[in-house]
Amino acid sequence: MEQKMNALTWGLLALLGLIWGGSFFFARIAVVEVPPLTLVFLRLSIAAIALHIYIGGRFGIYPLLKSGWREFLILGILNNALPHALIFFGQTRIGAGLASILNATTPIWTVLIANYLTSDEKLSSAKIIGCLTGLLGTVVLIGPSVTARSDLPLWALLLPVIAAVSYGFAATYSKRFKGVAPPVIAAGQMTASSLVALPLSLVMDHPWALAIPSANTIAAILAIALLSTAFGYILYFRILAAAGATNASLVTLLVPPSAILLGFLFLDERLEVTEIAGMALIGAGLVILDGRIYHRFGAIT
Repeated sequence: MEQKMNALTWGLLALLGLIWGGSFFFARIAVVEVPPLTLVFLRLSIAAIALHIYIGGRFGIYPLLKSGWREFLILGILNNALPHALIFFGQTRIGAGLASILNATTPIWTVLIANYLTSDEKLSSAKIIGCLTGLLGTVVLIGPSVTARSDLPLWALLLPVIAAVSYGFAATYSKRFKGVAPPVIAAGQMTASSLVALPLSLVMDHPWALAIPSANTIAAILAIALLSTAFGYILYFRILAAAGATNASLVTLLVPPSAILLGFLFLDERLEVTEIAGMALIGAGLVILDGRIYHRFGAIT
């Protein structure tokens, strides 16, 4: 049976959208001075340490980490190490708002992946229409770069979309952690993905040779690690347990507005007409994907 959202879950989803929207803003500040792979490691390791301190050995965390380390490793790669790296590399060339819009395709990929890999989240006509509408928005966003009508490189636009696909696999894979306390899931994946990111950072970035970051960059790193990651994932897994993978992934509908606003106010970012059109189509696709508007009027079941 498809899981539903209540008022509390919607409230948590709105809060998470605000927090994760801020992550694109913080990342855009930090990636100017800190290479992407090192930024990934700092984000994940600081968040992991904070979560372990918060948990304090509760919830049977260490036996669970020992017995399920393979599952936590897979989740950490799909939900943290890989998508964070892709987004950070993309944000070396594109702004926080545009990156968040492209990453907002996560529910579309989640629906398509869940349809093939799960038995309780199958495609409906509303979901098919929503997916097609959202994918059209993605084409509108990426199209100018393909036709050389944009100064943004195609690879930078594609990386957040590939990250969204990875998030879609992670959301579906996360269902196997049902019954595990959300802080344990968050700490487990952060710990595992930190261990993956560390050697990559050492080999690729040589962080010991980097200049000491500015105060603003350090503040951005702490914010993205502690607020957007440690606290954000506790909220995410609580929503996932209560409402299912597809509903939890709807948070990406709420992320772009906050990222765009922060980028506009503090980073002097602006959206082009095609970017606004693409965002509108992706947003419409996600609303259709949710299905409630059709259930309310009885148009599509």
